[in-house]
Amino acid sequence: MNFLELVKKRQSDRKYLDRPVEREKIERCLEAARLAPSATNSQPWEFIVVEEPTLREKVAKATFSEVVRFNRFALNAPVLVVMLSWIPTLSILTGGVLKKRQFNLIDTGICAEHFCLQAAEEGLGTCMLGWFNTRKVVKLLKIPFPKKPVLIITLGYPAQNTREKKRRDINSVRRYI
Repeated sequence: MNFLELVKKRQSDRKYLDRPVEREKIERCLEAARLAPSATNSQPWEFIVVEEPTLREKVAKATFSEVVRFNRFALNAPVLVVMLSWIPTLSILTGGVLKKRQFNLIDTGICAEHFCLQAAEEGLGTCMLGWFNTRKVVKLLKIPFPKKPVLIITLGYPAQNTREKKRRDINSVRRYI
């Protein structure tokens, strides 16, 4: 498929088949993410692939609560990929302070989308979760400081077909000057 077809196929899936994801497909997704560009080539990311059922359930439960339940679907994902980030160098820290930007988070977002696009190419579904109990995830996965989880990506075979995207009209999002 061409790139625009791939972009149209990539969506946030919240229902997954009860089917394991092949390790080679996960590895291709990780390789696509690894190759993402980053500020000063700092590559401020690592991945923890959580497949073990008991630990996966505990991490999934850290993405919702009795009050905030919208990530409850994470319990059904066969794989959770926890993305870690940190501020890698003094120059990135200084630039971030001066420009009031968190470059490591921008880089991690680009990296995550590379992962998700490759997953779509593999016939897999994903959903990026930014809402989770950070302290609980750090404790469960024994994540050392200064690294911290910034995203959790659910991964599996989607239980539904690609939906038509509802997006703003192109005329409302671009202008030439």
